Amino acid sequence: MVQASRTLFSDIPSAALQPLRLGWLDRAGVELAILRLDQVDPLLSGNKWYKLAHHLAAARAADAKGLISLGGPHSNHLHALAAAGQRFGLPTVGLLRGEPQATATVQDLQRFGMTLHWLGYGGYRDRHRADFFEAWRIRYPDYHCIPEGGGGLPGALGCATLPAMVEAQLPGLGWPDHQGWWLAAGTGTTLAGIVIGEAGMSGRPVFGALAGPVSHRVTDTVRQLLDEAGIRAPAYQLIDASRGGFARFDADLAHFMFETEREGRLLLEPVYTAKAMMALRLYVEAGYFAAGTRLVFVHTGGLQGRRAALPRLNALLR
Repeated sequence: MVQASRTLFSDIPSAALQPLRLGWLDRAGVELAILRLDQVDPLLSGNKWYKLAHHLAAARAADAKGLISLGGPHSNHLHALAAAGQRFGLPTVGLLRGEPQATATVQDLQRFGMTLHWLGYGGYRDRHRADFFEAWRIRYPDYHCIPEGGGGLPGALGCATLPAMVEAQLPGLGWPDHQGWWLAAGTGTTLAGIVIGEAGMSGRPVFGALAGPVSHRVTDTVRQLLDEAGIRAPAYQLIDASRGGFARFDADLAHFMFETEREGRLLLEPVYTAKAMMALRLYVEAGYFAAGTRLVFVHTGGLQGRRAALPRLNALLR
């Protein structure tokens, strides 16, 4: 089994584990703690630090001249990558889905110094081809190419440190243990990393709330990552939490997100974390978890994306 480095970069902060009290949890007798990856860094926030850590180390080891990756016009991954490039003195190139848009995220990418190329929709679908990056390597020689979302086994291994991070903080909550994980699954990389980390510990189950439809091939991605890591009989479950599609919102989601934020005194965003929390509520209220169960919810960040989403969410409440 592949082992993850626990000390890849000494400046990667540890995220706080905090109890979260919500009425629907109390009524079911389920305890929840939230791993606040959203608080680790103002720009490299959420799971991005961890997913990028091994990629950045590989770029550094290869003496790469820059970094190339891809994403949409609201991409949390590209936002973090551009910020990392600016911070560590590496030029960055972003390959974007669709036609040019002046979103808040895109404006940040430009402010961070990222060179942008818009691929259209057909060109972006080609990202699954094995030779996708070849033309870009010719155009940008000696640049290190990073998969969509910071994925691949290096991205997963960066997240494999999270179980140890949580276990070290359980005594502070007065928890002798916990019975599982719950988090949003975009590419499935973070989920795979947690499964890898748990394989060397207690093997607790990991529940991934899918942010997008089955056609996004998360199931295949997770299976491939775990195979590459040599994980046998992994304990995880993928749950459809997309509510009709990736980045599709409805009034119920908007109400739930704002109510949870007020009651829990934290911020969510509707593409990943709010949908994941809403799916957890449905499972809890359906009695899937017995009273006394303790779960860890991973706040995967993405709060920079709230800016574009808030007008749509507020319109749904009218």
